[in-house]
Amino acid sequence: MSKQFHYPVNVTWTGNRGQGTTGYKEYDRSHRIAIEGKPTLDASSDAPFMGDVTKHNPEDMLVASLSACHMLWYLHLCADAGIVVTAYTDNATGTLTLPEGRSGHFTEVVLHPSVTITDASKIAQAEALHDAAHDKCFIANSCNFPVLHKPVITTQQ
Repeated sequence: MSKQFHYPVNVTWTGNRGQGTTGYKEYDRSHRIAIEGKPTLDASSDAPFMGDVTKHNPEDMLVASLSACHMLWYLHLCADAGIVVTAYTDNATGTLTLPEGRSGHFTEVVLHPSVTITDASKIAQAEALHDAAHDKCFIANSCNFPVLHKPVITTQQ
C-alpha cells in the first residue's frame, strides 16, 4: 500500500512597491517562503529575471534540493553498508537553458560530491552507492532532465 506525505508551504509576495504589477519593471520579485516550525526564507527571482542576487531563488533551491536529497540517501546507504563517512560536501551545478522565444528549462544538474570515509578498502563500494542514492532520490525521480553525479571519494588522513 502506498503512503503519501504532504508538504504545506506558504509563499507570500512581498515585492509590491505600492503600484502592484502595473508594469514588468514596476514590482519587486521578493517573496517569503514559510513552512510551519521552520525559519522563513526571504527569496526572489534570479538576477537575469529582475531579482535580488542576495536572496535565494527557485533555481538555487531546485539544485540544492537535488544535492541534499542525494546526500541524505547516500549517508543512509553508507550507514547501512558499514561505510563510515566523516565528511561530505557537494559543489552542485545546474544548467538552465532559455531558448529564444520560449520559456526556460533545466537541461541538467551535476552533483560533485566530495566524500571522506574511514576505510580505504571500501572506496569502490562507496563510489557505487552514489548510483543507488541517485535511484532512491525522491527529487531526482521527479525531474524531467538528467541529474548526474561525479563523486570523489577519499579516506581520512
